[in-house]
Amino acid sequence: MKYNPEIHHRRSIRLKEYDYSSEGAYFVTICAYKKEMYFNDRQSAEIIQQGWNTLPDRYPTVRIDGFVIMQNHVHGIILIASDAPNEVGAIHELPLRRDRKDRRLMTLSKVVGYFKMNTSKQINKILQRPGCPIWQRNYYEHVIRNEDELTRVRQYIHDNPLNWETDEENPNRRRGDS
Repeated sequence: MKYNPEIHHRRSIRLKEYDYSSEGAYFVTICAYKKEMYFNDRQSAEIIQQGWNTLPDRYPTVRIDGFVIMQNHVHGIILIASDAPNEVGAIHELPLRRDRKDRRLMTLSKVVGYFKMNTSKQINKILQRPGCPIWQRNYYEHVIRNEDELTRVRQYIHDNPLNWETDEENPNRRRGDS
């Protein structure tokens, strides 16, 4: 069914009035279209990894951090710096910024959109199905507000492949005996 604004009332999952171009760390999860298992093969995984690794080349204020490719989704940390240092230093307690009205910059969504567009084109070329969706329309993001949270998110990303058997994104997941 085609999107009809009279019937469908999409609500943004973004924080209202938060500037997603502001300096900080962001945890993102991007799922495959219809949670299909597109990323099981080496070629697709290489395309996705390359796409992630080259984001700082395209966006000078962006640095990348923890990242993992799962069978039908990816998790990663995107760091946005105001001056594009070689290393992003300590993350201090980050308040939600409400002082900026100009939402046109939206660096985070531009970065994710570019990543999705480029990896989709290349994966579709391999699969010989040009123009087919590879990624879901949206993505999940979480503003990382301090160093402790950054450490926890990095650990979650690192451990994610170990938890695949029980992961909710795994259509063949093993359910506990509870």
